[in-house]
Formats: sequence, structure tokens, C-alpha cells
Amino acid sequence: MPAPERIPSRSLTDTELLTLLTEGTLTVLGQVGGASNAVLHCTVAYEGEERTCAWKPVAGEQPLWDFPDGTLAQREVAAYEISRATGWDLVPPTVLRDGPYGQGMCQLWIDAPEEDPPELLALVEEDEPGEGWKAVGLADVGGGRTALLVHADDPRLRRLAVLDAVINNGDRKGGHLLPAPGGLLYGIDHGVTFNADDKLRTLLWGWAGEPLTEEALRVLGLLARELAAGEPLATRMAQLITAAEVEALRERVAALLGSGVHPKPSGQWPPIPWPPV
Repeated sequence: MPAPERIPSRSLTDTELLTLLTEGTLTVLGQVGGASNAVLHCTVAYEGEERTCAWKPVAGEQPLWDFPDGTLAQREVAAYEISRATGWDLVPPTVLRDGPYGQGMCQLWIDAPEEDPPELLALVEEDEPGEGWKAVGLADVGGGRTALLVHADDPRLRRLAVLDAVINNGDRKGGHLLPAPGGLLYGIDHGVTFNADDKLRTLLWGWAGEPLTEEALRVLGLLARELAAGEPLATRMAQLITAAEVEALRERVAALLGSGVHPKPSGQWPPIPWPPV
């Protein structure tokens, strides 16, 4: 007997997805291996709708000396709030809620596209990146050999590089880039963000020192207005990160607008995360 045809899930609005993630019943399917903090693969069901999600309980977080305040889960939600405010929607819908093992972060699971997406990162033996690629730096590939690490000159990655500069992402690895159906691209794992000190570590340095796009400048101007004291986004951020971190967030946005260029590595912090994937 042939398997029954699967009825596709209907599309949900952002508001419906957030309600599903916040109010739905979580059922643990298993644990995601290789993560430094506990990550559970779950389903979340509410009023006849069900989706898969990632569940990161606060109880499973490893303490970090340079992020002593708040929780990694709160920072993940803060990154989503900033992404949502940009209109770029580069972070999957993410909420704080109670669930298995207490409070944690619940994030929509991103399925891979059916077709292989274009390559975003590569190692090449040439001295310069080819057309359509941006150089990051030399990487040790063993045996005393090095190769040039490059990333695609992709507008989705460029937006993500701007978002990372805004949220001060200390861990933008290749494995945190998730292509999705419809040509979409998401970034995940934003627990080490929003530090008041410069912690930017990323594989997306290819535009360092180059002028920001007009789109990015427009978005940064919007963020600056929405992060003003008393605005809803500023109030929301104050619930998720410290007052000093909110002020540092405002200063980073102002600095990007003032310089008009993508930031360069500070030289005070390793610019590339390790391991890079």
C-alpha cells in the first residue's frame, strides 16, 4: 500500500508563528549533538498547528566569564528582535518561554532546501578570490600549507555582516549559516552577542572597510530611531540585556552610521571564531 500523501502545513504569519512557539506544547524528539550548550530538537503544537523547533533551556547553558549577566537564551531572543526590526528577518522566529527543564529559548527549526544551495564559504589555493567571492584571510590546512578562506559576495551575507556588527556577534561560524527554501538565508546561535566590549568574531570580513550599502544605512537609521529611550524596541531590549549593553548597542549603530563603512577587526580580539565551522 502506498504511503499516504503528506498534507503540507499552511503558511503562518510572523505573529502566528510567535504564538505557536510561545504557547504551544513542546515535545522533545532528541538532543542535537556537538553543541557546547544543551540544544533539544522538539515539536511545538498549538491549536491544530505543529512545527519543529530548537529548544535551549537555560539550565543547559555553560557559564561564560565574559557574559556574566543574564542568559544566553535572552541574548538569542534579543538578536531576533533586532533582526526583526531591520526588516531583513535573518534570524528565525525566537521566543523566551517555559518548557522542559525550566525557562529557555524556543526557535523555529529551519529545514534545508531540497536543492543544493550555492556555496557560501570555500578554501582556494589562489592568492586572490575569484569573481563573486570576498577574501577573509589565510587558513592553515595542515602539512605546512595554507589556503585562502573566502565567502560569497552575496547580498544576504552582506546584510548578515551588518547585523553581526550591530549585535556584536562573537561567534559567526560557517555552521551558523542556514540556507532555506525559497532562496532565504538565516543565521542562528546568537548566545554570545551584545557584549558592551568589542567581541566581533566572524567569517564575514570580506567587506571590511568598504562603504555600507544605501539599504544598510537606511536600516541603521531606522534602528537608531527605534533604539531611542522610550521606544518599544529599546524597552524590549532592556528586558533582555543590561543597561550598559543597550547603550553600547546604540553606540555601535551610531558608529556605523558615522563611519559609513563595514567595520574592520579591532586587533584586540581574535577576529575569526574557532573552530570556524
